[in-house]
Amino acid sequence: MDSAIERATMGGDLAGRRILVPESRDLDLFAGMMEQHGAETIRCPMVKILDLDDPAPAVDWLNRLLDGRFDDIVLLTGEGLRRLMTVARAMEREAEVIAAFGRTRIFVRGPKPVKALREIGLAPYASAPAPTTDGVILSLADEDLTGRRVGVQLYPGNPNDILLDAVRARGGEPDAVTPYRYASDSETGAVEAAIREMAAGRIDFVAFTASPQVRRLHEVAESCGLSDAFGAAFRNTRIAAVGPVVAEAVEAAGGVVAVSPQSTFHMKPLVNAIRDLLAKG
Repeated sequence: MDSAIERATMGGDLAGRRILVPESRDLDLFAGMMEQHGAETIRCPMVKILDLDDPAPAVDWLNRLLDGRFDDIVLLTGEGLRRLMTVARAMEREAEVIAAFGRTRIFVRGPKPVKALREIGLAPYASAPAPTTDGVILSLADEDLTGRRVGVQLYPGNPNDILLDAVRARGGEPDAVTPYRYASDSETGAVEAAIREMAAGRIDFVAFTASPQVRRLHEVAESCGLSDAFGAAFRNTRIAAVGPVVAEAVEAAGGVVAVSPQSTFHMKPLVNAIRDLLAKG
């Protein structure tokens, strides 16, 4: 029996729905969550995360941490901390780096860096009220950072001058590091085909879990002369976003988010949000 027919026969509240999955790192996990509810998933990983070609900037930043030159740390992503710990292991100073992090006040943007901290036995000093740059800035608003040195972990493609300026405005001295890089994970042809399928209305949902996925889709459309198709794709396909940062990227690309989790910004709540939307008709 054809797998799509098989899923529809088995039932589930996502039965008969075709969902584009741009996720890379947890592709099988995320797709499987939807498939167990009957969905047909179109797997099109768009971005993968890689170590730096040259780890020297991350090594230098960690050495400053080890030298006690940071009073506070801002972690924007869990992946960022994990990549820093990969560098620390390569330096054969993992335990020392963990201890050095533990001597600082750690501000986090959302639940993913909290989880990464727990993996090394640490907890944040403060979590942003919303998992956005604005949320981090708000968490710093009542802090006097005068004379304090603040290590800031960024992510690729965003120098986040707004955040660094906010640290300076509170009297702090920011020291930024971007400990990983993005690479295109899917062949351009596969992304182009996904855009055409969306534009034709043959995909019910696209479920974005990271803002680089949105940018990659847009970039391929631009480079392949599919700007009109991209616009049609975003009009004809309901868009699910895992959280506010991804939602902002969708809106910046001209899309409208149909559904997003209300509070917990992970894959399972995103799947449940899609299911809830469909249940309401």
